[in-house]
Amino acid sequence: MANTAVLKPKSRDVSVKTGLSDKYCADMAKSLSAILASTYHLVIKSHIYHWNVVGPLFKPLHELTEEHYSTLFEATDIVAERIRALGHLAPAHISDAAKFAPSNRDFSQLTAEDMVLDLIADHEAACRAMREAGTSADENGDLVTTDMLTDRLTFHEKALWMLKAIIAK
Repeated sequence: MANTAVLKPKSRDVSVKTGLSDKYCADMAKSLSAILASTYHLVIKSHIYHWNVVGPLFKPLHELTEEHYSTLFEATDIVAERIRALGHLAPAHISDAAKFAPSNRDFSQLTAEDMVLDLIADHEAACRAMREAGTSADENGDLVTTDMLTDRLTFHEKALWMLKAIIAK
């Protein structure tokens, strides 16, 4: 009987005693959960655009979106693990998955430039959310989250530069 107990663990929030307050950890886990959702959203959207882009920008956008969705997918694990390290569960409900999917827009009507502009808007929103969360992390002495968000922000700002350069006129 005791041996079967190991097969029935239950995930749960835990209190961490690392010098960060429980309230801060809960608030940051909530912020990081929103960042995780927007990251998944960008993974999916970048992948859809990767498959469906056409025209003279096909090759550079096909390659750039592949690089982006691969990097973004790796980032989901990093963000989710930070939520767990703060003592909270990463989003795990099916209702959370709806936040990850792109809107119901008709992707067949988008031009390559429309796709890039759409990605730019999402990367800019990600930067704003990460900057706000990073500032809070820094103000609360959460050096690990600050560092993680700085790395993530660096990626998004570089992605913006590249996307904007592709459609520059």
